[in-house]
Amino acid sequence: MENSLSIRQCGLADKEALVRLWERCELRVPHNDPWKDIDRKFAEQPELFLAGEIGGNLVACCMAGYEGHRGSIYYLGVDPDFQGLGVGRGMMAEAERLLIERGCPKINLMVRESNTEVISFYERIGYQRDPVVVMGKRLISDI
Repeated sequence: MENSLSIRQCGLADKEALVRLWERCELRVPHNDPWKDIDRKFAEQPELFLAGEIGGNLVACCMAGYEGHRGSIYYLGVDPDFQGLGVGRGMMAEAERLLIERGCPKINLMVRESNTEVISFYERIGYQRDPVVVMGKRLISDI
């Protein structure tokens, strides 16, 4: 069916479309260079960098990772014109499937507290808040 979601591994030819998608989804932040983030993912577990297409157009993406203890999800984005149609749920189901294949027991993800719509989405698909504090230290400046 032409309008069904097709999920595949991202490739180098997707770079510009991915950055445009991240802009449409408001996933870009000033301190992250999207081009470098994409290149880093291509260098580490590129098979867990997913592209979602409908009608041959990139409408969703998801970066997953697994280091042997926990899985992670980053940059899940669905084009605003395709939100509410199950695309995000489909992308997450595929990321979860790939992580389960690797023996991953749990997925962690981060959502900005102000992004209540996205928090609600993750809660609807079975995610819950963990009693943890997320801390970070920037090792390389992308600015």
